[in-house]
Amino acid sequence: MLLIPLILLRLICRGSRASVYFKRWDERFAIKTAPSSEKPLIWLHAVSVGEVEAARPLVASLQETYPQHRILITTMTPTGSARVTKLYGETVLHCYLPYDLPFAVKRFLKTVQPTLGIIMETELWPNLIHYSAEFKIPLVLANARLSARSAKGYQRVAKLTRNMLKSFSLIAAQSHDDRQRLIELGADKNSVHAVGNLKFEISMPASVNEQAEAMRSAWGDRPVFIAASTHEGEDEIILNASRQIRAKFPDLLLVIVPRHPERFDRVAALSQRAGFKILRRSENGMCSKAIQVFIVDTMGELPLFYGASDIAFVGGSLVPRGGHNLLEPAALGRAVLIGPHYFNFNEISNQFLQANAAIEITSSETLAECVNDLFSHPQKRAAMGEAGQMLIEQSKGASNRLLNLIKRHINV
Repeated sequence: MLLIPLILLRLICRGSRASVYFKRWDERFAIKTAPSSEKPLIWLHAVSVGEVEAARPLVASLQETYPQHRILITTMTPTGSARVTKLYGETVLHCYLPYDLPFAVKRFLKTVQPTLGIIMETELWPNLIHYSAEFKIPLVLANARLSARSAKGYQRVAKLTRNMLKSFSLIAAQSHDDRQRLIELGADKNSVHAVGNLKFEISMPASVNEQAEAMRSAWGDRPVFIAASTHEGEDEIILNASRQIRAKFPDLLLVIVPRHPERFDRVAALSQRAGFKILRRSENGMCSKAIQVFIVDTMGELPLFYGASDIAFVGGSLVPRGGHNLLEPAALGRAVLIGPHYFNFNEISNQFLQANAAIEITSSETLAECVNDLFSHPQKRAAMGEAGQMLIEQSKGASNRLLNLIKRHINV
C-alpha cells in the first residue's frame, strides 16, 4: 500500500508526456478488468508492442488447439493495447494488467480465473506469480531471455528470484545460455526448455509490400534510409550522418520513426532547427523531392516504412537502451544497421552480424560511411537482405515447440 503514491506519481509523469496514460486507470488497479466470458480463459501477458507481435503465432495456435477457450491478452502500455486491438479486434479479450499490488492482483485473478497463464519474456512480478500459485493457476514463462547483466541484478534478490522461478510450471527459454542462467538462479532444470526465439516466427502480409511499393513510387526515384525506433540522443547522430550521406547522394530521403509518441514533436523540431525541410506523416502531404526528412508520427505503420526504404537502422542501440527488434526490416529483405548497445537482443543481433545480415556502426561517421557504401553497392545491399531472410526462415519453429510442451506438461 505504501507504493501506491509512487505508482500514481509515475502514472502522472507518464501521462504528462503521453495523455493516453491518463485513461483506463481503473484497469491499472483491477477495479475493472476484461469483459466476462462464458468460455474458460487462457490468459497471455505481453508488456508492449514487441511482445504482442512475438506472441502472434502462439495466439493463433492456442485458438486452434483450444477452441473451447477464449484468449485474454493483457498489456502494460497504450501502444501494446492499441496493437492488440488492431490485430485481433473482438476475437480476443483485452485489458491492462494491474500493477503488482496484492489487492489489485488478487482481484484481477479472482475475476478472470484463467485456466492457464502465459507471461511473455522475463516479466517477473512477485505478487502476480505468488497469487497465481496460491490460486493454483499454472504459469508458463514464454520466450524467456536473461542476459548476463540482468542475471546479476536478479542475484541481488536471490531468494525472491528462486521462489518466483520455481512457481512456473514451464519455462520456455530462447537459448541454451538463457536456460542455463535461469537454472543458476533457481529454476527447476526439468521445467526449463530451450525452444528458440518466438520473434523469428515473423511473416509480413503481401499487403505490406504492395503498400510500400505504392508509397515508394510516390516518393520518386531517390535513395531512402530509415532510422526506426529512435531514442533520445540518437536523432542528432542520425541527422548529422544524413548530412554526410547527402553530400554523396543529394536526393536522400531520411525517414525517422521515434520510438515513443511523446517525442514526435521534439524530433520534428530538432530536424527543422538543423535546417532540413521536413514533412510529418500526420500532415498527409505530398512527399516531394524537396522533402529531406520524413517524420513518422503515427503508430502501427513501421513495417510499411521499412518496406519503402532501402536501408534500415534499428534504434535504441546507439545509446545504451539495449536495442530493438531487427527482424521486421530483415523479413522485408532490407539491409540492417545497428549500434553497439544491443544487449536486449544480444543473441539475435549476434546471429545477424555473423551471417553478414547486419552491420554494427558506432557513430555518425561510421553510419554515414556504411550507408554510402551500401547505396553505392546495391548487390551488397541485396545480399544482406537475402541473408537476413534466410536466417529467419531457418530459425522458425519456436511456437510449435512451446505449444507441444504446454500440451505435454499442463492440463489446460
